[in-house]
Amino acid sequence: MKEEEKSIIPDEIISNKIYLIRNQKVMLDRDLAELYRVETKVLKQAVKRNINRFPEDFMFELTKNEFENLRSQIVTSSWGGTRYLPSVFTEQGVAMLSSVLNSDRAIAVNIKIIRIFTKMRDLLSDNLSLRLEIEDIKKKVNNHDKNIELVFSYLDELIEKKENPEERNKIGY
Repeated sequence: MKEEEKSIIPDEIISNKIYLIRNQKVMLDRDLAELYRVETKVLKQAVKRNINRFPEDFMFELTKNEFENLRSQIVTSSWGGTRYLPSVFTEQGVAMLSSVLNSDRAIAVNIKIIRIFTKMRDLLSDNLSLRLEIEDIKKKVNNHDKNIELVFSYLDELIEKKENPEERNKIGY
């Protein structure tokens, strides 16, 4: 199954079908249906029959505004005349789909999708820790700049004193 799973769908195709909507990484019902090789209608019917498995944080329907915004981002004419607004599934919703669509392909595709979601999460957390380290380095460099400026101002004062020595009162002879 491991080799078959790899050859099912390239990672790039799946990652290109993951969108950020309402600050959540989600996949469209039509994209998932395409990956599972079922009609979108069949996927939606399976979900409706098991709707109690899909709370709002697993699946939600796009608003008309979100749908228009997404359509303009994707720039594709293959949307056709959709009568209903698409549903989108979060990572947990995709995982739940494997229990609703009980085919070997659905299970293999789900495993692959979940692994890609995990990879994306890992990349984002690595990116965040890198950002924090860079910010720390920036602060240190900024402090070094201030210290170097201070050293140069002291040097300027010393050079000025050496070039323009003050007359000292002579004591004695």
